[in-house]
Parts: sequence; structure tokens; C-alpha cells
Amino acid sequence: MSNIPETGRTPRVQVRLVVIQLLVFSLLLTLGGRLWYLQIRNGQEYTDEAKNNHTQRVVQPAVRGSILDTRGVPLADNETRLVVSASRTDLMKMPDDGKAVLTRLAGVLGLKAQDLVDKVRLCDAKTPQPCWNGSPYQPIPVTDEATTQQALQIRERAEDFPGITAEPTAVRRYAAPGKANTSQVLGYLSPVTDEEITKAQDTSSPYLRSDQVGRSGLERTYDEQLRGKAGVTRYEVDNLGRVLGQAKTEKARPGDNVITSIDARVQAVAEYELNNAMKTARKQFDTVTGSKYKADSGAVVVMEAKTGRVVAMASQPTYDPNAWVGGISAKDYAKLTGKKSNFPLLNRAIQGQAAPGSIFKVVSSTAAVNAGYDFNGSYPCPSSYSIGNQVFKNFESQGYGNITIGKALEVSCDTVYYGLAHQEWQKDGGNNPKKKPADWFYKTAHQFGLGKETGIDLPNEVTGRVPDRQWKQDFWKANKSAWCKQGKKNGTYVERIAYEGCLEGNKMRAGDAVNYSIGQGDTLVTPIQMAAIYGAISNGGTLYTPTVGKAIVSADGRSVKKIAPKPDGKLPMDKATRDNIDEALAGVATRGSAAWRFGGWPQDRIPMHAKTGTAEVHGKQTTSWFASYTKDYTIVMTISQGGTGSGASGPAVRKIYEAMYGLDEKGNQDLKKALMPKPRTALPKIGPDGAIDAPKTEPYKP
Repeated sequence: MSNIPETGRTPRVQVRLVVIQLLVFSLLLTLGGRLWYLQIRNGQEYTDEAKNNHTQRVVQPAVRGSILDTRGVPLADNETRLVVSASRTDLMKMPDDGKAVLTRLAGVLGLKAQDLVDKVRLCDAKTPQPCWNGSPYQPIPVTDEATTQQALQIRERAEDFPGITAEPTAVRRYAAPGKANTSQVLGYLSPVTDEEITKAQDTSSPYLRSDQVGRSGLERTYDEQLRGKAGVTRYEVDNLGRVLGQAKTEKARPGDNVITSIDARVQAVAEYELNNAMKTARKQFDTVTGSKYKADSGAVVVMEAKTGRVVAMASQPTYDPNAWVGGISAKDYAKLTGKKSNFPLLNRAIQGQAAPGSIFKVVSSTAAVNAGYDFNGSYPCPSSYSIGNQVFKNFESQGYGNITIGKALEVSCDTVYYGLAHQEWQKDGGNNPKKKPADWFYKTAHQFGLGKETGIDLPNEVTGRVPDRQWKQDFWKANKSAWCKQGKKNGTYVERIAYEGCLEGNKMRAGDAVNYSIGQGDTLVTPIQMAAIYGAISNGGTLYTPTVGKAIVSADGRSVKKIAPKPDGKLPMDKATRDNIDEALAGVATRGSAAWRFGGWPQDRIPMHAKTGTAEVHGKQTTSWFASYTKDYTIVMTISQGGTGSGASGPAVRKIYEAMYGLDEKGNQDLKKALMPKPRTALPKIGPDGAIDAPKTEPYKP
């Protein structure tokens, strides 16, 4: 038994208790601080991470809708192919950025290793095509033409191909039924970019990283409808990634189908005849230059006259849109965009601008009548027309004496229009114009819809140009500085022109007015604009907004949204003027400048109306134009550096009409052979399973 008193232990015990209390308090304080840091300071960050750790998304891409012709024939649809893709994320983790893997892969696929390296690099301002403009986290397809044997090799030797997958995938197919390429109308696809994903986040149609986006043509215009909506399944998983259960499922909704007014059979004819007309033109000699015509590009539009619906639209040079499927190669990209390509991606029917030549005279004839000149009055048609020291010659220097405006249209007499335009220029004040000149010729062109887009449902349409006083003023302001630096009063021809432009380049000269009256000078139009105008003359005067889309139909065929024709105003002419112009254009095909191309045509059963155009372009050979219509259709064709309107384009336009109406060269009609004797109004039927009973389309045999 100890002799130490009980009170002797008290101070030490108390010290120990205090120390323990301090330690406990410190631990509690540390724990509280940590809890504050986790829950308050970084609470949202960890909450988000927790959600990601416990919920994983599996995306099921939506099947893109088809683009169909007016009978239901697929112009663009989908097919299953073996697609080999590379994960850039995995490749970049490798010491050599995956070059060794891509080299081995190139050996299996029979491709060049550098081509694969180029395909997986990211696009930026300094990186040339080909490159990847989609998300860097998305698998990048390097080919969609892998064979079953190649896919098996990649799968069986997975250790040699980390980051590489070979899977059957639905990819876009541009079917070209009956060899109807329809490339510029359809357009093409490429991967969505991060910038596009960000911009579309708050829209009704956000993008997923796996999406392909329409870049031109109908693929772009109707991208939202065609794309559909991807399915997303969310799974609850633990921290080790093991599935605990299914949280939520949103089923994929396939894209809608776009039914167009294009008839693949007529499209094939239009493409063939345009190409053949250009080949034929290249065999002909240009008497001015002494060399053969270059016929380097062209376009043709076939349109329903009473609705503005496009039945066929072709542009040359052309390309195969399948080249973009699965990622375009460097070789193909150079062919489509290089300096020597002549830019086949351009849809020259809506993006090709040229002086219209004499097909513009329907505008000038209307302007003259609106200015007070009698359509059936008598006007001199000499072989040339002089203004000061300038002599403006009639085509082929032929004169016809005194004739009416109708006869001037029929025989394409330039000097009648020179005289009318010159008189109006003088009435407006000449070189010293009135404060508010009437400008009938320019005003009428704007009323015909020129100088602006037609509004067709295809992207990147251009406006053409009406070189009126405002344009003249704007052009002078833009070029005055350069003209003044270059110009010399007594210098070379170019220097003298620059000098005059510097001083008075904003003035509307008499030469400007008379050149404009026959569709020359600075006037620019597109084939689609002229097709809309001639279609309006055919139907009695109503301008329609051209359309290619005819209806949007859901994948199951239950929902149908028709795209109705859209009237876009009236031509600035009364019924009498319209009828007079209509009669004159019929005379062009029977007695005038196109008569030699329409011998034997059944004018009594299918009245043909036409206007030829041969536009002179400085430094180039003449541009061939041919504008025409029947009661059902209008067809406009143009060939750059192709010669005369009736010589180069006329025969091809007739061939297209013959195929549509089932006519032979003598004018005999066989309705069984007629492709489209009347515009089609019915829509093709799409079954509940998405099946379309589309008729077979045979290649065109001229």
C-alpha cells in the first residue's frame, strides 16, 4: 500500500487530460475544416465528379434520313460498311504519337502511312486538308472500305493496334441511280466541330460529338431534319465501373426523309446532255480566236413552270460525293479544290454568274413597253448603231430594216434595243442625269427578281448583278484610289481607262446603257434566276421561289410535312405584254434564231418557246445561253466559253425535252417512253418499317 497521498496525482492527471482535450479539439477542428473544404469550398466540383463516377452514358447514333427523288428513288441513303477508326486520345499517349501503330495499320489496309497520319491530325488555320475537323475525343474514321479479312486481322492482333477499332457502321451512300450523280444538289457530310457543338447547346437540335453535319446542298439545308436524335442510355455504376442498374433511357429517333422534286431519270438526262454538249463544243472552232472552244464549265436547270419546283439541276465539272464518306484523302481533296480542279464543288446553277446576252431581252422588252414604247411599233434594226466614235454592231452585222419589238426578240436584233436604251438614257439626262431619273431598264430588272437571291432551298446562292447607278457609284468608290494611282491621261490604253475611271467612273455612260440592254457589260445573272423568269412568263406572270425539297416524311411514314410552292410576286407586265412576248418566243423556235434546232418539233401539240443568248466576255470566248419553256416546264442551259446559244446549248435542251415528253427527232410521241410528260404531284409512300417501294432507274441511253 502506497504512502503517497491521493492529492499528489491530481496535477499530472489534469495535465494529461488537458493534452488529450487539446489533441481531440485539434482533430475535430481539422476534420471540420476538411469537411468545410469538401462540402462548401469544392462541394460543387466533387458533386459533379460523383455524378460522373456513378452515371455513365452510352450513345446510340441516330440513322440519318434518306434524300429521295420525286418517285421515292434514294439519291442519298445509308449502307453498312466495315469502318476502321483510330482513337486520337490513345494514339497521343504513345511516345511516337501512334505513328508506329498507324504504319502497321497502313500495311494491313494497303494504304500509305502518311495518309493515315494526315487523317488523324487536327484541323486548324495552318493545317491543310486532309485533317480532322471533328472532336479530338471522337474516334476518327480512316477508311470505310475495309474488307472482312482486314477487320479480322485488326481484331485478332489487338495488341499490335491499340486505339484502333474495326466495326460495322452505317455510313452515307450517294447512290447515283441511273447514273444521276446529283452531287452539287445533294452536298456532302463531315464531322461536327467543337465550335458547332458549343453554339448548338441551347438550340432545339444540339449536336453530339459523333454527329456528321451537312456541309453543302440539301444535306446542309435539311440537316436538322435528316440528322434525327441520338439515343442515350444512362447506367448507374460503382467506382470500379461495375453496372449497378439502368437509370434512364432515351430511344434514338431516326432522321426524317426528305422527298425532293428531282426526278432521277430526268437528272441523268440533264447531266449527260450538258456534258455531251460541252464535249461537242470543244470540237468546234471559234472564228474570233481561231482556236477550239474551251467549254470549261456549264449548268442546266429543269423546272416546273407552274410551281418553281426543280426537276433536274446539273453543273459541270462535277464530282462524286462518296469521296467525302469516311474522310477524304489528300489526293481527292486536291482534285476537288486545287487550282487545276476548276472547282467542281461549285453548284454553277445557283453560284455561277455570267452576262446573260440576248436571253436578257425579255427584260429589256418589258422595260421598253413600261417606258411607253409600243410593243408592235416600228423600230429601225440597222447592222450597227453609233454613239459618238463608238460603233455597236448587230450580231453577225445583219440588219432587218424597221421591225417590231416582237420581231427584234425573234431574230435577236441588238440595234433595236441599243436605240431604245439610248433614247431612255438621254431622257434621263445623259451624262448629267436628272435628280430622279426613271431608269426603266434597271428598275424593270429588279422587278424581275434580278440582283438578289431567288431564295432556293440550297445554301450559298449568289445574287448576280444589276449594274444600276447605285452599283456604279459603289464600284467607283471601291476602285477610285487604285484607278487614280494607275491612271495617266496620255499613257497606255489601260492607263487611259484608269484615268477616266478615276475622274468619272461613277457616271452612267451611253455605252453602259446600250450594252446593258442586250445583257452585256457588267450585268450578271445565274441560271436559276433566268429559269425562274422564263417559268413566270410561261405560267402567266407569277414568279415562284425555286424549291428542291417537296416534303419531309418521318422514318415510319406517318408524319408528312409538305413543302408548298411559294409565289414571289408578279412580273412587271400586263397580260397583253406577256402574251406578246410569249408569241415572240414561240417565233424564236419556229422562225427565229433557234428554228434551225427545232425542225420537226410538234409545235401544235407541245408549243415550244425559246430564246438564244451569246454573251461576249472580255478576255474569254463567248458564253452560250439557251432559255426555253413549254406549258409544263422551263429549261435553261449555259456553257462558259462554249460558243453561240443555239449552236452549243440548243441541241442539248431539245434532247432533254424529247426524253421528258417521249418524242423522237421527227416529233412523234410515245408516252410509254416519256419520262415525265406532266409534273408529278403525288408523293411516294413510305411504309411503317421505313421501306420505300421505289421503281428501278435505268441509265439514260440517248
